Amino acid sequence: QVHLVESGGGLVQAGGSLRLSCTFSGSIFAINVMGWYRQAPGKQRELVAGITSGGVTNYSDSVKGRFTASRDNAKNTVYLQMNSLRPEDTAVYYCNADLRTTAWASLTTYWGQGTQVTVSS
Repeated sequence: QVHLVESGGGLVQAGGSLRLSCTFSGSIFAINVMGWYRQAPGKQRELVAGITSGGVTNYSDSVKGRFTASRDNAKNTVYLQMNSLRPEDTAVYYCNADLRTTAWASLTTYWGQGTQVTVSS
């Protein structure tokens, strides 16, 4: 089994910062891409940032220059540092990872439970 624990969400004023973290534990052989998605009320879930096992990152245009994704492979943890937050960043943020539970298993995507980020104007 794979377990995920997300933390770091909360309420912040516009211009403020938050740091999200997501730790995977359990039967993990290797983690490929890790990422962060968000879903605002009435909207579809969208990619915020992704990071490969080698540290290559990809960001949505709306967060480039403000958000930074990073990971600690030894801890199976992915982070999202969010700076210069805006009210439109308000959403539930979900982490995910494509991982193998054994050397012979297929890549499977696992999702965190979500953490609320609210930015007040």
